[in-house]
Amino acid sequence: MCGIVAYIGHRQASDVIIKGLKRLEYRGYDSAGIALMNGDLNIYKKQGKVSELEKHLEGENLSSTIGIGHTRWATHGEPNDVNAHPHFSESGNLAIIHNGIIENYSSLKEELTNKGYTFKSETDSEVFINFIEDIYKNSKDVSLEEAVRLALTKVVGAYAIVIMSKDNPEQLIAARKGSPLVIGVGKDEFFLASDATPIVEYTNEVIYVNDYEIALIKDGKVSVRDTKDVKMTPYIQKVDLELEAIEKGGFEHFMLKEIYEQPKSIKDCFRGRLKANDGKLVLGGIREYSNALINAERIVIVACGTSWHAGLVAEYIFEEFCRIPVEVEYASEFRYRNPVIKEGDIMFAISQSGETADTLAAMELAKSKGAVVLGVCNVVGSSISRVSHEGVYTHAGPEIGVASTKAFTAQLTVLTMIALRVAHRKGTLAEQRYREILVDLENIPNKVAKALETDKQVEKIAALFKDARNFLYLGRGYNFPVALEGALKLKEISYIHAEGYPAAEMKHGPIALIDEEMPVVFIATRDSSYDKIVSNIQEVKARKGKVIAIVSEGDSLIPGMVDHTIEVPGTHEALMPMVATIPLQLLSYHIAVMRGTNVDQPRNLAKSVTVE
Repeated sequence: MCGIVAYIGHRQASDVIIKGLKRLEYRGYDSAGIALMNGDLNIYKKQGKVSELEKHLEGENLSSTIGIGHTRWATHGEPNDVNAHPHFSESGNLAIIHNGIIENYSSLKEELTNKGYTFKSETDSEVFINFIEDIYKNSKDVSLEEAVRLALTKVVGAYAIVIMSKDNPEQLIAARKGSPLVIGVGKDEFFLASDATPIVEYTNEVIYVNDYEIALIKDGKVSVRDTKDVKMTPYIQKVDLELEAIEKGGFEHFMLKEIYEQPKSIKDCFRGRLKANDGKLVLGGIREYSNALINAERIVIVACGTSWHAGLVAEYIFEEFCRIPVEVEYASEFRYRNPVIKEGDIMFAISQSGETADTLAAMELAKSKGAVVLGVCNVVGSSISRVSHEGVYTHAGPEIGVASTKAFTAQLTVLTMIALRVAHRKGTLAEQRYREILVDLENIPNKVAKALETDKQVEKIAALFKDARNFLYLGRGYNFPVALEGALKLKEISYIHAEGYPAAEMKHGPIALIDEEMPVVFIATRDSSYDKIVSNIQEVKARKGKVIAIVSEGDSLIPGMVDHTIEVPGTHEALMPMVATIPLQLLSYHIAVMRGTNVDQPRNLAKSVTVE
């Protein structure tokens, strides 16, 4: 979950690295540091955000054309100056940046301690670099690259690393397993990073390093070998990412920008795929396995966080439209409970980043049992896109805010299109109904844009409830997962305790919490559960709860029953989650801003969870 950046070329490395670390702060912001070859191999690091590192660097001689940098999300050892990366080997001849977790670091540390090594930090990364150095020093005629390769055959866990060496001052060695690593290829220069966001300013040509690969960058060339010492041919591809997409564009926060980008990001999801007037829906990404999907007896969806909520909505959609039973699993639980997977099962793996460690592990498990694994992710070239048999990109553009917003609606768009395509091919959805829903789907960007017009109204409601200590979110049917997602958004960025429940389950416990101090948010749009949700609202009001209701445009009943209503345009109930979630995103955003929290970088969280 940490962010790594490295540079070798003709520019001032510190400028490239610091700018890159700022773009990767969504991956971690507990501490930051850089290492430069400027007369000697020097490390500068500081607890806190990259801005604290910048202050620490004032007055230092940073002249160097080679360097590595790191912004940390703490796993081993608390956030402080000592545990910040980069880390020296004990001799000071090697420096490392590392994203991931070395699971057998304890036994390696014991082995090294017995050999006389001492350690300054609590991190597995310092153990890692000393293990490499021990092999380098004590193996006859072994190059540093070979020492790295040998070390990687012994470590257990996940890593993306870049290493600098005082003895080899004009080279970088990088490797990955389970954590992302991209090499940007410029003219006589190279950029390395956890993703392409620090690179696109300089080049759009990149190499995605694969698991078990080691890259040596030296003398203006990249050579790649795997951990079995087999030479690999690096594949250079163009990355489709504009610099403007990773800037705030006049918005105060990335999160607000991304909320407002949703009409465009949803449209980009179905651009070139959906032609509603012609009744056409084309998804080339799953062409080879379309028959397997149509004939599937079971679908399993694995995901984490917001993506799991998108999967819950997809469960309702697939079962209603396709008549295929669906199970939605937390990826972190799925891989450890000896699940029943049969050949012919279909797994959908959903992830914004395409690098979620638990989801990747669940995919590998399912593949080993004979399941067909289909990915739904946003980042081209990501691990999930490569591990999947096939898949569909959301094309939502980069999402920098840690609290996911446009990824949720983009994932729902893609999953809905897949379900409609399967239902149409199976004949479980009548032609007329199929075409009607296609038209409704094509109109969703306009309806999301209309929902965004509630912003000022939502801001006023946020001001009334910003000091609440608890929130309850309730919904039924398709809107139950929306309640879960609304609660998650609020707790993520405002630090207010919030819970989402099926509205009918309120009577089985949560109703005991309701009093005049408890804000209760109902997703109460007009659908097949409308009459039931009205009854649930009355139950809350009878207990003096403060009710905020998301309702369909023109609703004349609920506004007279509740304290606050927010109207959104109506649509097919299966598509309503994409519209109803908008005011909930805005509510969490405004409450967080009013409470003075860091909206884009909430405490203890990181965007891309690449460790277990």
